[in-house]
Amino acid sequence: MSRGPVLAVPALEPGRGGGHLIRCLALVRELRALGREARLFLGGESGDLSGVFNGSRFDSSWLIAEEEVPLTAWDFIVLDRFQTSPEEFSRWAGLAPLAGIDEGGPCRDRFDFLVDILPGLPNRSKPNIADPSLLPLPSEKPLRLPGSLSRFARDNPRKPRAASAAGCFKRLREIPQAQQAAGGGALKVLISFGHEDAAGLGLAAAKALAAKNSDGMLDITLLSGGLRRNPLSGDSAPPGIHALETIPDLGRRLADYDMLITHYGLTAFEAIYAGTPVLLVSPGACHEKLAKAAGFFSAGTGTRGAAKIPRLLFKKNALDRAFLQNLEKRRAALAVRHTLDRKPKQSLAGLLSGFSPPVSKTCPVCGEAACGAVFGRGSERGFRRCKRCGVIFMNRLNPLPIEYGREYFFELYQKQYGKTYIEDFPNLTAAAKRRLSRIRSLLPADAGGQLLDIGCAYGPFLAAAREEGFSPIGIDPAQDAVRYVTQTLGIPAVQGFFPDCRIPGFNGASGDALFDAVTLWYVIEHFQNCVPVLAAIRRILKPGGVLSFSSPSFTGISGRFSLKRFLAQSPEDHWTIWSPAMCKKALARAGFKVMKIVISGHHPERFPGPGKFAHNKKSPLYALLLAASKIFALGDTFEVYALATRKKEREK
Repeated sequence: MSRGPVLAVPALEPGRGGGHLIRCLALVRELRALGREARLFLGGESGDLSGVFNGSRFDSSWLIAEEEVPLTAWDFIVLDRFQTSPEEFSRWAGLAPLAGIDEGGPCRDRFDFLVDILPGLPNRSKPNIADPSLLPLPSEKPLRLPGSLSRFARDNPRKPRAASAAGCFKRLREIPQAQQAAGGGALKVLISFGHEDAAGLGLAAAKALAAKNSDGMLDITLLSGGLRRNPLSGDSAPPGIHALETIPDLGRRLADYDMLITHYGLTAFEAIYAGTPVLLVSPGACHEKLAKAAGFFSAGTGTRGAAKIPRLLFKKNALDRAFLQNLEKRRAALAVRHTLDRKPKQSLAGLLSGFSPPVSKTCPVCGEAACGAVFGRGSERGFRRCKRCGVIFMNRLNPLPIEYGREYFFELYQKQYGKTYIEDFPNLTAAAKRRLSRIRSLLPADAGGQLLDIGCAYGPFLAAAREEGFSPIGIDPAQDAVRYVTQTLGIPAVQGFFPDCRIPGFNGASGDALFDAVTLWYVIEHFQNCVPVLAAIRRILKPGGVLSFSSPSFTGISGRFSLKRFLAQSPEDHWTIWSPAMCKKALARAGFKVMKIVISGHHPERFPGPGKFAHNKKSPLYALLLAASKIFALGDTFEVYALATRKKEREK
């Protein structure tokens, strides 16, 4: 399957730091290495980024200009914008499906797909995927070099709380004594607050520690960044501080240090993976809340928090061994909590490289623009609800993996219903005769009985229709099913997908109306776009002909009890989810008038609470709940019977 190009758009405004840019640089580079066409868009005044590009091994030819963006048919667009504004969201949403990375703005719920790499606040809406191991981590966990913090841990043996900590201590014991000596006696501290550090926390922390470091117990390195103006250079750095603008391949080098001082962000999680304990200082209240929600230890907010660091690390003019050990314990626990205690299964680029989202920008039933919030998110999909007609429809990260072949009607059907489709034939035929009786009651007395069954499967409805005096024909994508209908049942059937397949005797271009009835039994929800399907059915139906279908209902007892669970359990190939209440308005726009709705699929055992005691169909409780389900229309499925309206009726 051919996959289109991907566009990455990072946050680059002053105050946003450089993490978003660095992540998008790596994403574009790795996507291209995986064979996926990818480009980077930098809006506004980005300044000279040649140093950042060189440090990230990014080719400037991968950039795309403002005027080129709308001319490319993007498969999807990745926004790593921190907080996307409504105006900006509307601009990008008009071009392609949108994937938000760690999105925290007012449009978060409207993104087609959300990937949270950094854990957010508990009250933030659920993403499709949440996985800190999607950070740009080294493929192999770095080997920790022994500094003072490691020696403190080794001199006070204890049973580690996590396997990752045990592995760390084991590796330390295996390092030769000569290499241990080369590690030096000073505690190696790296201070890094990103490529911008607008609050000046890095310099404040470095100066506070240098003032306390008269005995040289600390080896302090300040990484001052390269995106904005460097706050200090090597010549102007205070005594005892190594000032660097950048460290190439920082993720691999974090293991060289005994401690990282930073704010909540990518580098903090990279350090946890590298086995380096982390002490945070927050530039503001938002970062502080995120840090505590994720389980990090924070010295506080702003320069006051930075000034507090020496009081944490030192006790009576010596390094506080207990504090350092607790920091290592917290690191080991955080590694387990955030799945950073093992090699990552895949990178962000590896995940996104497989995306080819078939996202609908309009409601697949009534055609209204799809602009509402996405809910019921799962790893492969999310749902929207149309504000006009009320249907719930699905968006997916990738096209459907399901093929409608023999396995679908035998192995999968048996797994769900306890018997194969052929074994269930008598029950399906009995249900078909009840439905045919309702269809016949709506047809004129002189109707010829020409009937088309879309998604006929192995033909139980077709067989019943023939017995009831109809002249049926079927359509189904499964070759084995069509062969059974034509050869075993002796009923005409066509293999293919409606409305693209050719129906014998019908010329769609001429608009011939051939059929008195068109039926779709648990089929309409399988169409990704129902608008052309309903339009085609309207063309082939005679005026006054009957459209009838059945479908699951999201207003049945299961959907009312927990819509979230109902959607999670909805089959992967159900693109639309209907309810009886929405049918009248939705079908009227397509040229149909609903005449009758039958609520079916009553399941007393699904009632919350008493339902778990109602599995015996002969029990009084089962009868009581069944009666309640019928009275209040709480069945999990329903049937619709509608007439094709004449032109004058539609105009009204």
